[in-house]
Amino acid sequence: MKLADLTVSEFVRELASVSPAPGGGSVAALCAGLSAALCAMVARLTLGKEKYRPDWEIMEDLIQQADPLAGRFLELMDADTQAYNQVVAAMRLPKETSEEKAVRKTAIEQANRKAAVVPLETLKNTLKLADHVNHAVEKGNVNCITDAGTAAQLVKTAAYAAAYNVRINLGGINDPVFVENCRSEVNRILSRIDLSIDAVGQKVDSELKKHEG
Repeated sequence: MKLADLTVSEFVRELASVSPAPGGGSVAALCAGLSAALCAMVARLTLGKEKYRPDWEIMEDLIQQADPLAGRFLELMDADTQAYNQVVAAMRLPKETSEEKAVRKTAIEQANRKAAVVPLETLKNTLKLADHVNHAVEKGNVNCITDAGTAAQLVKTAAYAAAYNVRINLGGINDPVFVENCRSEVNRILSRIDLSIDAVGQKVDSELKKHEG
């Protein structure tokens, strides 16, 4: 059964179990999916409100982008768990003969590469999502500011969690070019996420202060 098909309670129980997967990588994808869903919700609660008519087109585009993105993040939840399971399976391959050792080494290398590529895709997609979060905060229904703010915090959490899961798997990859490219991409994306979400956070705080009096 797909992780996305589990109830919330079932997923939490599975996450808390002795099984190491699903783990942080799947949770990173889930956080991103929840962020995308909140963005779409804010957009839908903005459309049709006359006060926000000038931004209806932006909100319609946000929905068209965020809905499939949320779906992709749910797919990445399962992909991350599957990638981890492949690493475990590779580690369990026999290693008695020289031939077996060679096969095992290759399998582990390929599995670790996959285990890095999946959370890297999650991370790349959080960068796309950060733009949608910005629109939700800047152009969305002000009554949904806390929802948009929550989406902002979730996307930043998702980005860092995905980055952790990329980095942990790079140590098992004997391709220096691939490893360096991944590291550079991780650093580049996290820097952009920080700038984007920190600015969004300031906007959220500003709006909340108006409500606090």
